[in-house]
Amino acid sequence: MKPETVLTLNAAETPLSVDIDIREDGWLKALADPDGLCRQALNAAMTGLDLPPRAYEVSVVLTDDTEQETLNRSYRGRESSTNVLSFPSDEMATPGFPTDLPMPLGDISLALETLVREAENSSLDDHFCHLLVHGMLHLAGYDHETNDDAECMEALEISILEKLGIDNPYTDSDHTIQD
Repeated sequence: MKPETVLTLNAAETPLSVDIDIREDGWLKALADPDGLCRQALNAAMTGLDLPPRAYEVSVVLTDDTEQETLNRSYRGRESSTNVLSFPSDEMATPGFPTDLPMPLGDISLALETLVREAENSSLDDHFCHLLVHGMLHLAGYDHETNDDAECMEALEISILEKLGIDNPYTDSDHTIQD
C-alpha cells in the first residue's frame, strides 16, 4: 500500500486525500507513474464537481482481472472482469457527518489486463486517466443509465480530460466504458 497523498484542488481549495493500493505489480511496469497519474486525474475530476468546500477522501485499487471479476460478481452479479468499478460511500448521504473529518467519496477499482487490452491502439496513460475521471464522477453521483444522463456525464468527462490535455475518448468508436 502506498502512503496517503493530500492534494489541494479547485478554487475552493478543497483538499482530497487519496489512498492508492497497488495490488498488481504489473501496474508499475505498464505506467511510468501510476501514483502521479491518479493524483492528476482525480485532481482534475474534483475541479469539475460541484461539491461543498471541505476535505474529501477517495481510495483507488489497482488490481488485476481476477480480483475485478470477483468484485463485479459480488457487487453487480456479472460474471466477468470490467475496466473500472466505483463504490460510492454511504457517508455522502449521512446527515451530520463531522465537517472536521474528510468526507469519504468511495473507492475506485481498475483492472490492469482489461485496460491494457482496451488501450492497445491508444495511450494507456490517457485511458487510465479517463477511467479514473469516470469512476470519480460515479462517486459524486453521476451515472449513464439514461441517454440524457450519459450525455451529461460524457460532456463532463470530456471537459475534465481536456484540462489534462487528453483528447475526447468518445470520438474513437473502439473506446467503451464497460461499467
